[in-house]
Amino acid sequence: MTKPLLAALTLALAAVAAHADDTIKIGEINSYKAQPAFLDPYKKGWELAVEEVNAAGGVLGKKIQVVSRDDNGNPGDAVRVAEELVSREGVSVLAGTFLSNTGLAVTDFAKQKKVFFLAAEPLTDKITWANGNRYTFRLRPSTYMQVAMLVPEAAALKKKRWALVYPNYEYGQSAVATFKTMLKKLQPDVEFVADQATPLGRIDAGPVTQALADAKPDAIFNVLFGADLTKFVREGNTRELFKGREVVSLLTGEPEYLEPLKGEAPTGWIVTGYPYYGIQTDEHKKFFLAYFRKYNEYPKLGSVVGYSTIWSLAEGMKKAKSTDTEKLIEAFKGLTLTTPLGKVTYRAIDHQSTMGAYLGKTKLEGDKGVMTDYRYLDGAKYLPSDDEVRKLRPAD
Repeated sequence: MTKPLLAALTLALAAVAAHADDTIKIGEINSYKAQPAFLDPYKKGWELAVEEVNAAGGVLGKKIQVVSRDDNGNPGDAVRVAEELVSREGVSVLAGTFLSNTGLAVTDFAKQKKVFFLAAEPLTDKITWANGNRYTFRLRPSTYMQVAMLVPEAAALKKKRWALVYPNYEYGQSAVATFKTMLKKLQPDVEFVADQATPLGRIDAGPVTQALADAKPDAIFNVLFGADLTKFVREGNTRELFKGREVVSLLTGEPEYLEPLKGEAPTGWIVTGYPYYGIQTDEHKKFFLAYFRKYNEYPKLGSVVGYSTIWSLAEGMKKAKSTDTEKLIEAFKGLTLTTPLGKVTYRAIDHQSTMGAYLGKTKLEGDKGVMTDYRYLDGAKYLPSDDEVRKLRPAD
């Protein structure tokens, strides 16, 4: 190698090293190909947050950079790309995941490799309780929290015969188990007359809908989302499954899932969701306008989650004054920040944030499904006590 070439190579390597010293890398893992309805807006949300954080001077005098990988909706792939991000890309922290099974896989990886992980979206209760560990925190309100918001509404309907339909994996299974337990406590005479567990992303809506109709329930608890929800609603409308029946539905008020139904959107369902068109708080207006200016489209719930994930990490690093894993863990215990949905706090006892959700009813306006009669429910009010959590979660 000639001296000029060697000198040029040395300068190039020095520049790369200098850039690395000026950058904090966040390793982000998600199921972009498998779940685009939620995760395309989610990515736009975190890109907006990265832009804002860096424009405000970055974190600890450094710019933040997100290095993102797709896990194909597969737990094995999630672990593989997590290893790549940590070992080859040199990220300081891990964040993301969507499906509960991939979230649990990265939760275990974080424990084994002693790396900080902020689970953005997966809802399974196991992430912060049964499989919880000191390295993992979670942003979104869990399955337990959102079901706890819905159950009082379900009990108030005073319907005795309930049917249940859900995707047959961790999220769906835990949602239904929690719903049954909670509703039985409030309404001891309730009966569960049909239980339809469908393959995730592969619902055979005709037979499922017919089985529910044959059970002659008074009400239905639905946990389906995405393409499965669309097929279920379409088939249910065709067979008049919902006529004269109450439906309580987890996540259906999220625009990612409600708006694709268009003119087929159900009316009167009791749902959790995100009515972006009607939230008038200052923090939401600021986020809404910034997002619309950047993308010329309205935000979805995924947008809020992606945005809040990056800002959580930025505020945690500022509080810790470091990206060191142990210092970040201590900083996140009790960390409070303002998100588009208001202030949230990451609880020290189980590492769950107190982010809440909007609860309301579905309504058809023209050819678009929206939420109406909605109100925001603070997640802190729908979490078990510290004593209960100690029974649910292994000691760190």
